[in-house]
Order: sequence, then structure tokens, then C-alpha cells
Amino acid sequence: MTDQRIYRVIICGGGTGGHIYPAIAIANTLREKCNVKILFVGALGKMEMQKVPEAGFEIIGLWISGLQRRITLDNLSFPFKVVRSVIKSLKIIRDFQPDVVVGVGGYASGPLMFAATSKKIPALIQEQNSYAGLTNKWLAKRVQKICVAYSGMEKFFPTDKIVLTGNPVRKDILDVDNKKSEAVAHFSLKSDKKTVLIIGGSLGARSINEAVVNSLPEITSNGFQVIWQTGKFYNVEMIERTKEYDLSSVRIVEFLKEMDLAYAASSIVISRAGALSISELCIAKRPVIFIPSPNVAEDHQTKNAMALVNENAALMIPDKEVNRRLAQEVIKLAENNNLMETLAVNIGKLGKSDASNHITDEIIKLMAA
Repeated sequence: MTDQRIYRVIICGGGTGGHIYPAIAIANTLREKCNVKILFVGALGKMEMQKVPEAGFEIIGLWISGLQRRITLDNLSFPFKVVRSVIKSLKIIRDFQPDVVVGVGGYASGPLMFAATSKKIPALIQEQNSYAGLTNKWLAKRVQKICVAYSGMEKFFPTDKIVLTGNPVRKDILDVDNKKSEAVAHFSLKSDKKTVLIIGGSLGARSINEAVVNSLPEITSNGFQVIWQTGKFYNVEMIERTKEYDLSSVRIVEFLKEMDLAYAASSIVISRAGALSISELCIAKRPVIFIPSPNVAEDHQTKNAMALVNENAALMIPDKEVNRRLAQEVIKLAENNNLMETLAVNIGKLGKSDASNHITDEIIKLMAA
């Protein structure tokens, strides 16, 4: 955009890294492309309230949470939270006067997007998963554009509103193949050995960690190195439970800040099947075994993983089978160079490195309309 007007954008949502990091990538790209003032709206107590300010953006929190699957005090208070969040959202909109609002999913997205669209403010949602969430399905009729990461989303959204953009990823992921030497040195690994990267999310995944504890001796005895992100909740426990192991070829970390180097060092990745992880792995072009979390709405991680499995772009182990199968599946894949190459090539075909640019172009069109 060449005009000097300062446009005003609200980006709402969060709750997980899969919502937050794409939102930050969109905000950074908007800043590069036009004169814009950006306000984030998130949920009080959720990780966006820390991560967004760390990225240099202002955020306001709403008192909102999701419905639990069982009767709880939170469920009883849910209607009050929704009403209060909508009222606060209307005040935020009145005070900030946005030209467009962007919903990225998560608890805060519903109230803010409802309030904004009721005021006829142009709106766009970004659906990261292959199975649309309830909030985005409900919002679809109220917004102008819906940016998606997977084909076939017409079963959830109006066809004329869908734009296939992919999911935004961090820029440092875009060139991992040229960082192999740096990555090997960073993790003190051997360049002539295959490395298995295990990531279960920033908080950790109990089932994956349990399987790694039981599988680690067999994996390492077959000559493979391991980078293991345990997650915040499990790091101390996992270190204690493996203290008798030979860990000379294992790097145990609570959180991987340098994800670009972790991908660069890896030969095979073991991962949950969240939207952000999948998008990054498509760009990194690494053979992956997905272990979808069973604890998500509509089992959408299994649907995400199967979208790649059906393209011969990934393998999958159901969460309930990971303890029994992890070691054998890792070793079998690591010893099959042809399959590793096939998976890497096919997952790379699904990557969309320009997603952030594509999404921001759609936002700019709404602002300029």
C-alpha cells in the first residue's frame, strides 16, 4: 500500500502456539507491507498474554475460556464469561476503531469477532486445521474471507469466501537445509549419524515422553542420535527417569528455542499433529511420524495427520499405540532411505512458504475496499 494513512487492525485469538505464532507472523508481515497499528486480543491467563508482548505487540485480555467436557464450575460460569467478553469486545472496538479484524482461533476469537461483525467491520478468519473448529464454522457466515491451510474446506465454509493460503511459519524455518553444520555444532552431535528429533509441544506430551523413556535404549543402541524436547511439565521427571541410561548421544531439553536448528539437525521427526507443527515440517521437508493428540476438539490432529498420510507425505502412530510401536517404527524408517526420501519430497510439496504474504494481501484488500 502506498498511501500514508495508518490502518488499524485487531488480531484476536490464541491459547496455543498453533494460534499465536501464525498470528504474530501475520502481524509482522503487515508491519512490513503498510502503515498499520495492530492490537491483539487474547484470553486472560493464556500464553498469548506473554508471547505477544514479547514479540513487541500490545494485547488486551478477555475473561473467556472454553467449555469443558464434564460439569465444572468453569462451565457454569461460561455464559457469564461470554456476555462479559462480548461487552468488553464492543468497548475495545469502539476505542480502537479497527479497519479490519482477524480471527486466528482460540477462546478470544469468538466474542471479539462476533462484536466486530455485528458492527459491520470487515473481518477475516484463518483456519489452521484440516477440520474446522466450531467457532470458525459459526463465524464463517459473518466474515468476508476465510484463509485455510488445506484443500477440501468447502465442507465447512462457503466456497466463495475460501482462500487457500497455508499456515504462516517463522521465517527462520525457511532455510534449514543450509544450517546443518551450524545445527550439528549447536547440539554437539556427530554429522555422520542420523538424528531423531522428538517434539511433543512446549508443555510436553505424557504419552510421547513415556514411550521415549521405554524406547530410548533401543533407538540409541541402533546408532541413532536423539534431540528430545520433553516440555515444561515433564523435564525434571524425564531426566530423573533416564539418569541410568547412556545419554552420550541424547540431548534432553525442556524447550527448543532454536527450532530452525533442531529441524536442520534432524533426519526424522516425531511430532504431535498440530497445525503449526505440520506447516513447519512441510517447509523443513523432514520425514515425520505423527502421533496425534487424542485430547483435542473433534480429534482434529488425527484428521490433520491423515491429510498427509493419504498423500504419502508422513507416517502416523495412534497415541494409544505409541508406547508399543515407537522404537520399531523409528528404526524401520531410519533404515529405509528410499522411504525417508519419498516422505521428505512429498511433505515438501505441501509446504506454502508464502502463506503470511498471501494472508496479509487478503487483509489489505479488506482494508482498502
